Amino acid sequence: MATYAALPMPESNRADVAAAGLSFLLVVLAGAFGCWMVGGRPLDIGTDTSVYAGFYETLGHTAIRTRLEPGFVFFSWLVSRLGLGVIGYQTALFALQLLIAFVACRKYFHYIGGGRGFMLLATASLMLLYVSPMFMNGAINAVRQGLAALLVFTALLSFHRRQWLQFLLFGGLATSFHLSSLMYLACAPALLLRPRILRWIAALAFVLYVSGLSMKLVQAFLPFLYTFVREYAANPDYRSGVRVDFAVFSIFWYLLPHMAAPLLRESHREAIMHSAAIYLVMVLPFFAVGWGSYSNRFLLPAWLSASLIVAALLCYSRVTLLRNPLLIQIGLVGACLALYFYVSHGIVV
Repeated sequence: MATYAALPMPESNRADVAAAGLSFLLVVLAGAFGCWMVGGRPLDIGTDTSVYAGFYETLGHTAIRTRLEPGFVFFSWLVSRLGLGVIGYQTALFALQLLIAFVACRKYFHYIGGGRGFMLLATASLMLLYVSPMFMNGAINAVRQGLAALLVFTALLSFHRRQWLQFLLFGGLATSFHLSSLMYLACAPALLLRPRILRWIAALAFVLYVSGLSMKLVQAFLPFLYTFVREYAANPDYRSGVRVDFAVFSIFWYLLPHMAAPLLRESHREAIMHSAAIYLVMVLPFFAVGWGSYSNRFLLPAWLSASLIVAALLCYSRVTLLRNPLLIQIGLVGACLALYFYVSHGIVV
């Protein structure tokens, strides 16, 4: 009976496996470092840190009476049952945020075509999230919105693929962490429009916002909404009103994939361009009511998802240098230093 020796793995495949293994190790180590930094931060780092710590310390001692969303309350209660202190609680919250980011990255990976290279995309995504002060805002300030943000993105990815059950699941989870998620989910039907029509709608919304007309229209036709947005968490130290800088910055990340399209591999180009439409839908609520206090929080889902989209631009670029695994891995190490600086100095946007 003839026997056959196992065929040796091609050199390129072995290199890919080694790179994926190193990427996985770095992602785990970077995640652990982030949990240590964010979880161990003092209570004076982050405007809402002491509020969440105070809420957590009351769990199990008094009846739960809070306006906080049920998903967030339930997770906090589970952590308290483990007997962890405030540092353990903060660590668990950031670990959950990283888990949600991992799930969103996996969902996005399949959305844009799947295949090989998930760990490279995950490494690039974590690198870009760690260098984003918006991500830090969702980790140490707007914690509930930070948890909900990439769940919203995942839900809209599901909607765009007509995966209705997953849309309801991820949308429900997002809403259970922050009710503002309903604004973005309500905009999901815009994804059924032709891309050109959606662009015209977004362009009109942009013009209405930067001109101040959207605020005047809401004031005229929805006075109760206008009053709520203007008075909610009003802070004289925060610059409210029309934020042209936020609007222009947000539109840039929509335009970037279109400008970079010639540099993308044809196998993934169209899907990445479609994901830019999802980003655009998540910006629409800001154009409607982004003139109140802390209006940057309305942009959190879009801004965090931009990190995943830009990661895809790198990983599926036709420019070899941009998708070089070693450079992206080194970039993740450098991003950990950025995270250290952000957390230790309380720098957020």
